Amino acid sequence: MIQYTQITDFSDPALDIYARLTEAQLLNRFEPKKGMFIAESPKVIMRALDAGCEPVSLLVERGHVNAEAEEAILRCGDVPVFTAPLDVLTQLTGFQLTRGMLCAMRRPRLKTLEEVLAGTRRVAVLENVQNPTNVGAIFRSAAALGMDAVLLTPDCSNPLYRRSCRVSMGTVFQVPWTYLGESWMEDLKNAGYKTASLALKDDTLSIDDPRLRQEEHLAVILGSEGDGLTETTISASDYTVKIPMYHGVDSLNVAAASAVAFWELRSR
Repeated sequence: MIQYTQITDFSDPALDIYARLTEAQLLNRFEPKKGMFIAESPKVIMRALDAGCEPVSLLVERGHVNAEAEEAILRCGDVPVFTAPLDVLTQLTGFQLTRGMLCAMRRPRLKTLEEVLAGTRRVAVLENVQNPTNVGAIFRSAAALGMDAVLLTPDCSNPLYRRSCRVSMGTVFQVPWTYLGESWMEDLKNAGYKTASLALKDDTLSIDDPRLRQEEHLAVILGSEGDGLTETTISASDYTVKIPMYHGVDSLNVAAASAVAFWELRSR
C-alpha cells in the first residue's frame, strides 16, 4: 500500500530537490554520479522508469492521483511519497504542476559517442541550442520522425532539465543522446557520417534534394535560436541545406525546423 507523507514543513531538507535546488545544482557537474533530475507527469516518469532511471522520491498532488499516477507511484517502489494540496504545491514549485506529479531521479550515466552511434543511420546534432523548451521539442520530433539519436555540443541546454523532459513528453529517455567533444565534426566523419547543416544561405541544397536522402549515414545539424550555426560548422559540413520558405518568411523556430528536416531526411 502506498504510504503518503503530508507536507507540513517547507524547510524539510527532503524537499530541497523540488523547491530550492537550481538545475545547475541538480546537475552536479563536479560529482556527476550524485546528479539528479526532476521528471514531471506520470507519462514522463513512466518513460524514465522504462529507461532504467532510479527514483529517489515523489511529490504528488493528492487529489490528482488517478490510475495512471498510481501505476507510476507503485513502480517507484518504496521511495518516499510527499503530498500536499494544489495551492501548496504551486507555492512550493513556483508554478502549477503538469498532471500533479514530480519525481526526483538519479541521473543515468552519460553514454559515449560510440555507444550512441551504434546501429544508427540518421542523427540530429544540436549546436548551442540553449532553450530547454526547444531542446525538449526537438527530442519529441526526433523520436516521432525517424532520428536514431541526438548529439549535443557542450553549450546546449541539458535534455534532463525539468522543462526539457516535460516538453519532450519523456522522449529524452527513449532517444539515445550524448554530449560531443571539441572534435565532433571529425568524429562524425570518422564514424562514416555525412554532415548536413541547416543554414539560411543562398548557396545551399533544398532540403528535398535526392542526394541527401540517398546518404547511408547522415547527421542533420541545427544551430542556436538566435545566431544559427557557426561559420566553422557550416564550412566543415558536407552539405549546407535550406528549407524553402513562402510568403516572405525568412526562417523557422529551430524546433519547427527540426520537425521539417527530420521528416524529409529520415532514412527510407
